[in-house]
Order: sequence, then C-alpha cells, then structure tokens
Amino acid sequence: MRAVPVKASPSVNADGSLFIRARLVIPADEVELRVTTSGGPGGQHANRSLTKVVASFRAQDSLVLSTADRALLEEKLGTVVRSSASRFRSQAMNRSAALEQLATRIAAALERPTPRRATKPTRSSKVRRVDEKKARGRLKEQRRRSDDD
Repeated sequence: MRAVPVKASPSVNADGSLFIRARLVIPADEVELRVTTSGGPGGQHANRSLTKVVASFRAQDSLVLSTADRALLEEKLGTVVRSSASRFRSQAMNRSAALEQLATRIAAALERPTPRRATKPTRSSKVRRVDEKKARGRLKEQRRRSDDD
C-alpha cells in the first residue's frame, strides 16, 4: 500500500506572513492591508468604525514566487489577488480572516492537478464486458418475432 502525503493547509503565521505550502511562505511586507468602514446596516458602529480589512497581494512584484508560480497565479487570479473580510466587529479578527482567505486563494490557484496516467483494462473486465454484451444481444434476440408466427 502506498503512503499518501498529507497536505498542510495554508495558514497565517504569527508575524503576518502567509504559509502557502512547504518551501513557499509569502512575507508580510509583500501583502498590503487596507482598512475601511463596513458597508450595509449596523447603525453608528458600522458606519464609523474601520473594521473591514482588504488584503491584496501583487504577484508580479513578489520576490518569493518562481516565474512558473507567478505565471500560473496571474493566469488564474490576475496580477493582484485580493480578499476582504467584514463579518466581525473587530478589526483584528477581520485582518486574520482576510489573510487566511488570501492564503487559501493563492494556495488553490498554485495547486497543479496530478496528470492522469493511462491504464489498461484488466483481462477480467474485458471478459465481463464481452459477456454483458452477449447477454444483452441474447435478450434482444429473444424479443424478436420468431418465424413460426
């Protein structure tokens, strides 16, 4: 039985850097954070408090991405990757939520699907397929009108 490697989920480190996967950590200084007021209803608190956080990452300016990763990221998400969070009343909680969402989006875009390996059908599956076809043919043959009628 083959061991399947466990994938680490993207996360935010204590210093604000984004852990995307092994050997790829985006430093905090490459991520731009902006705070604004949350939109929608909520009264005076929502209209005056700067709690919404928008995190953006410029792929073409990154020093840690390889050229292949940068091209893949720009192809899937564009030159600037953004995420925002405004569901919490706390700016700190929205900041961590926006960074977590940004890390997840970047990791998903950089994930390359494993190529499909062509396989041959087994001998028993070939035999089973031919037997099913023959059985279906016999059934259809029985439905036909016989010459006696």
